[in-house]
Amino acid sequence: MKAYLIATDGSAVDASREAARQLFNEGKLLWLDLYQPDDETLTGLAGFLGIHPLATEDAQQFGQRPKIDDYGSFTQVIAYGVQSISEPLVEVHCFYAEHYLVTVRRGDCAAFAAVRDRVSKQGQPPNRLMVLYRLLDELTDGFFPVLSDFDDRIDEMQDAILAQPTDAQLADLFTMKRWLIAARKVVTPQRDMIASLVSRVTELPGMTEDIERYFRDLYDHLIRIGDLVDSYRDLLTGSMDSYLSTVSNRLNVVMKQLTIIATIFLPLSFLTGFFGQNFAWMVTRLTSLPAFLVLGFGTEIVAVVSLLIMFRRRGWL
Repeated sequence: MKAYLIATDGSAVDASREAARQLFNEGKLLWLDLYQPDDETLTGLAGFLGIHPLATEDAQQFGQRPKIDDYGSFTQVIAYGVQSISEPLVEVHCFYAEHYLVTVRRGDCAAFAAVRDRVSKQGQPPNRLMVLYRLLDELTDGFFPVLSDFDDRIDEMQDAILAQPTDAQLADLFTMKRWLIAARKVVTPQRDMIASLVSRVTELPGMTEDIERYFRDLYDHLIRIGDLVDSYRDLLTGSMDSYLSTVSNRLNVVMKQLTIIATIFLPLSFLTGFFGQNFAWMVTRLTSLPAFLVLGFGTEIVAVVSLLIMFRRRGWL
């Protein structure tokens, strides 16, 4: 387990349970970030912070949907961020109160390092609610560069499909679509969660009109991300249709070529079979070289040329 403990003056402190308890008792606990904590650590932390057992259970069993729950003495916020397309979404559990901010996560995300660096460089003592906003903002804005790379990958995929469709491209399409579906499942409830804050359905201690403007901006970013996810999902669906259409067209071309070859050999097989019959009348009369050339080769050449002319006139060649 890794832990990062920051005091109200922005300084980093030894991230032990005793140090966290001391800062909490002195009212100087700003932010405690726990990375891959065990159940014992979470239970002990919840004991002296007064975190409800239901909230602790959520932090022990990841896979929750984004939500915000008010427990009276503290507020639980579950949000998601992203590191890259190839990695799963990062689930973050936040416990916010007037005297502390605790985050629990199992996946790594650049948002946490960015917020810690910003808090440490801030001249004045940071506002705890603004630290929560900065964290949610970094988690949300992390979707934009990943979705931008996603857009580039879709363009490259479409060009590659039109050039030469392969099974690997189809597998990539399904993988990308699954990632978008997973992102859509968390972006929508996360947007609704922030909407409940800006509409004052859920109150956070320390919320002011000025801080509320920041959360409104966060809500706008989530709307944009939701629109991007929907548009990229439509693009992926179109790319999958293009893949299937391209494969189908190529199969039709192959079938047409095979059909042309089979059609050309059909009259040849008939002629060779006809003149290969051992009838006495035919054997006694077709004995000269001109008859062999005219009937043996001439009829077959005429049949092939006639078929090729017919195919070209009909646009099959």
